[in-house]
Amino acid sequence: MGLDVDIDVALTAGRHGLPSRASFRRWVEAAAGACGIEQGEVAIRVVDLAEGAELNRQWRGREGATNVLSFPAGDMPEVPGLVPHLGDLVLCAPVVRDEARAQRKPVTGHWAHLVVHGTLHLLGHDHAHPAEAECMEALEVRLLGGLGIADPYQPRPASAAARRLPNHE
Repeated sequence: MGLDVDIDVALTAGRHGLPSRASFRRWVEAAAGACGIEQGEVAIRVVDLAEGAELNRQWRGREGATNVLSFPAGDMPEVPGLVPHLGDLVLCAPVVRDEARAQRKPVTGHWAHLVVHGTLHLLGHDHAHPAEAECMEALEVRLLGGLGIADPYQPRPASAAARRLPNHE
């Protein structure tokens, strides 16, 4: 596939404990491929708690760091000969690790879920309404299953609102 995934690590601790670039690429490609996207660029920035909190406050008006922020490229014009920019993802490493631990999930699986989830947001998927949430979650479960990752929504609470990822957009 012709996807270009640019990884920018902005952690004082460096890359220790983070998925490989190949893993990030595979997760983005899975989500993009499911949406029929064969070419594009996604920038991923991994941040610490302070930067995560600042970005969440600045862009969502919410206090504290969140697990993933998605910034779709939107109406950027296509330039012949250049790979289209699909958007940017910002993931807060300490939040991802803490959530995985609290939810008793493998941390790599949680990283994969959040990258797939964020990429789907870049490509126009949303979960603002229950029907949208169910559709998006079903797609995530299918994609993650294809990557060998367990359903991140199990066990499923009774309501769609309760199933949504905690602490995310």
